[in-house]
Amino acid sequence: MYVGRFVVVGPEVGAYRVSSRSFPNREITARDEALTVGPTDDAPETDNPYVSYNCLRVVETPTGETAAFGNGSHVDPIAEKLELGYPARDALAESLLALDYEKDDYDTPRIAATIGDDGEALIGTVRKDALLVETVDEPTLVATYEKDTPEAFALESDGATAAASEVYDHEFEHAVCAAGVARTDDGFETAIENGN
Repeated sequence: MYVGRFVVVGPEVGAYRVSSRSFPNREITARDEALTVGPTDDAPETDNPYVSYNCLRVVETPTGETAAFGNGSHVDPIAEKLELGYPARDALAESLLALDYEKDDYDTPRIAATIGDDGEALIGTVRKDALLVETVDEPTLVATYEKDTPEAFALESDGATAAASEVYDHEFEHAVCAAGVARTDDGFETAIENGN
């Protein structure tokens, strides 16, 4: 099954995977305070605005650290609102609503999730027909296609590296790259799986 890009989030660990038929020549790189999706060196030139973006950021909020991750440029305003002290629910809802679904040929939904250092986890999506933001207490998935409503997902991993590998290796088709994030006693750890 092809579900496109997807996030999985639980109270302790989360992951994001790029799956793509149109732009497979992409990878995730670590830059300053973010993990960034972008074209590989051998990727063909494109002016598609949805190919490159920060997919995961860990930010300091007034109450501690929070990880924010998702499938597009909305990750940055979510992170910025969290830094300003917005509750995670509001940061997700306002940013998803403001940027709306992607205006491409498929009306691709925007998806995102957050994990707070207190274990509060939320997942959200904005589609052409709905804006959904939910608190989750078990691993939950939302994808851009086929599974565009949050649903339970059997994520077995308990660390960032394992989570990135697990979602990268999942049977959903056309895996390109993945990122993982996990809450630890020393803050958040992140990991990248580019499939090399």
